[in-house]
Order: sequence, then C-alpha cells, then structure tokens
Amino acid sequence: MSIRHGLLALLDQGPRYGYQLRTEFEARTGATWPLNVGQVYTTLSRLERDGLVEAAGEDDEGHQFYAATDAGRAELRAWFGTPVPRTNPPRDELAIKLAMAVTVPGVDVSAVVQGQRRHSIKALQDYTRLKGRALAGEARPGVVPSASNDLAWLLVLDQLIFQTEAEIRWLDHCETRLAQQAELLQARTAEATRDGGPAPAKRGRRLRA
Repeated sequence: MSIRHGLLALLDQGPRYGYQLRTEFEARTGATWPLNVGQVYTTLSRLERDGLVEAAGEDDEGHQFYAATDAGRAELRAWFGTPVPRTNPPRDELAIKLAMAVTVPGVDVSAVVQGQRRHSIKALQDYTRLKGRALAGEARPGVVPSASNDLAWLLVLDQLIFQTEAEIRWLDHCETRLAQQAELLQARTAEATRDGGPAPAKRGRRLRA
C-alpha cells in the first residue's frame, strides 16, 4: 500500500494538516490500514523533500498545512495511470508460514491449514456483515457520510471479501495437496516393503489424509 500516494491524493483536493490527512485516509479506507500521525508526518517530510508537497501556512491553532505541488500532482496522475506491478509480489505471511511448515519436522501442517481456514471464514463473515451495513446506508462512527466515502469503503470491502474468498480456496487446494502427498508417501512405503528394501526416509512431517 502506498501511503505516499494516498496522502498525495488527499492533498490534490486542497491543503490539509497531518491529523486531517490521517482522519480522511482512514475514512476512505474504513481504517483497514490504520495510520498513526507519526507515519503521516514522516511521509509528509519525505514528500516535501522530494518537491511533491509544500508548506501552505498555519491556522489559528498552529496546524501546519501542506499542499500538493505541480510535481506532486504529476506524480499522482502517473500513479493512477500505472498498473500495480506483480513482478515483485508483496510478502504473504500465510504463504511463508505454510512453505516453512512443510519443511520443518514435527509440524502438523493440516492443523495449520485448518486453523487458518477457520480464521479466514470468520473474517469473511465479518466483512460480509460490514458490506451489508454499508449497502444499507448505516453511518460509520467518526466518519462524515458522503457518496464518495461510502463508495470508497465499499470498494475496499469488496477487495477484502474477494481476497479472503481466494485465500479460503487456496487453503482448500493446500489441504488437497497435503492429502495427495500423504497418499504418495504411503504408496512408496508399501512398494518398498513389498520389494523387501528399506522404506523411504520420511521428512518428519505429520501429514493427514
């Protein structure tokens, strides 16, 4: 996720100060990716260093406002116009966990998969309930209702739902592969026993068909 470009998108609509940026960012994304004010100001400092935003004065309460520069607006348009690359996919903790689990002796990989599936199904149910409330027009605490904010939140919820559904299908696929691997090991062991040779060395995994 690009916090940098998210803040630029907000500043493209007019000057804002740090807390406003944090509040509006979370309102549009449903606080799915919460920010703290420190992250906002660190990002603003980098954007200012790069010439993409500039200081735009203070209000009576001493809030420092920032505005997008021409270079910042050009950067934002380029971001909107460029597909998100898939050449370097982000690290996925679940994929890494399962990749490690199948290579570490003594890990019940099926239990890992089943535990994650239960968690993912619960998350999917939660996202679906939130989507139902959003479609019914229920107000979110601390968020000013608006057509654009509501649409932004629905798009985020749709992405979370589709992503979680895909994760559950992948977990089902993983469990099928584990069962196939267990059957293959059993068949090889049985064949080696019939031939009177030593049984194939097991990898120390506890795989359940």
